[in-house]
Amino acid sequence: MTETLLAAALARRNTGRPPVWFMRQAGRYHSHYQQLRARHDFIELCKNPQLATEVTLGPIEDFGFDAAILFSDLLFPLEAMGMGLSYEPGPKLGWHLREVADLKKLQGGAARATHMEFQAEALRLLKQRLPASCGLIGFVGGPFTLYAYAVAGSHEGFARRGLAGLDDGLYQGFCEQLIPLLVANMVLQARAGADCVALFDTAAGSVEAARFASHVVTPLAQVVAEFRKVCPDTPLIYYSRDTGPAHWAYLTGIDLQCLGVDWRHDLAATLRAQTPRWALQGNIDPEWLHLPPVELETRVRAVFARVRSLPPEVRAAWVCGLGHGVLQQTPEDNVRRVLRIQREMFA
Repeated sequence: MTETLLAAALARRNTGRPPVWFMRQAGRYHSHYQQLRARHDFIELCKNPQLATEVTLGPIEDFGFDAAILFSDLLFPLEAMGMGLSYEPGPKLGWHLREVADLKKLQGGAARATHMEFQAEALRLLKQRLPASCGLIGFVGGPFTLYAYAVAGSHEGFARRGLAGLDDGLYQGFCEQLIPLLVANMVLQARAGADCVALFDTAAGSVEAARFASHVVTPLAQVVAEFRKVCPDTPLIYYSRDTGPAHWAYLTGIDLQCLGVDWRHDLAATLRAQTPRWALQGNIDPEWLHLPPVELETRVRAVFARVRSLPPEVRAAWVCGLGHGVLQQTPEDNVRRVLRIQREMFA
């Protein structure tokens, strides 16, 4: 079977065009998604495997991305733990962790992963319908980010509350219940056909590097180690927004294959510095896709030209993408424009 561009890049041996996919490539900016959303609510789109498959396939069929990422939501493990979940239209938990006594209300453990069987079924359907050249990505939220939502409902609320509960037993108790569930969720996705699994830790940059090491990396390492016992060969992508080299240095002992970086880092320089250790995913600024076409093209061509000048062994480990997700109101033509330029310059 021919290796996909994504698989080759994650293994740091890609000799073809760098693969490209965008976080939130299936989402509100896309007319295909809007048409489905007009008939179905968000949770139905996620939990109905046939609908989740259709949403996921939309940008593959329309734009020709090299990888599909399961259309779902990272908060479903919290729902499985008994915290409730609705969308009004953004995510809203039924209650939040406030004190250690609240841990008694949680229902953690690996068995709770059966509540995410809808993800597995969607992945199985996607595996049947995706082109053989297209990679398939599953995902979960990182423990630290899921804790931020469990405590405050958002990254911003968590930061405003002063990173509540990190050192009084609340966070540790939460992780003890979450981690077996999270690992089982990742295994469920891998066994259902995900070629790799992404861990999105979008709240991790709210702490300085030293606390990142103790509070983000420690539970993350446990998740990865437990996952590796069951799925030793499934590549893992780790993305943590608002972090930098001082944070990433603490990740080197974890069995991760790819580091996702945001738009705040020079792409060519970061590829040179980081690809000896892992593949690198990123990192066009999502805001650029709101620019007039000529300005967008000028900026993107300049970034790609610097990457193209790098040694082949560095480019072999690059997964082209955005520094975060596609923003609402992004013109579809600008998504097509970035992919067209990428294909042209790296043909």
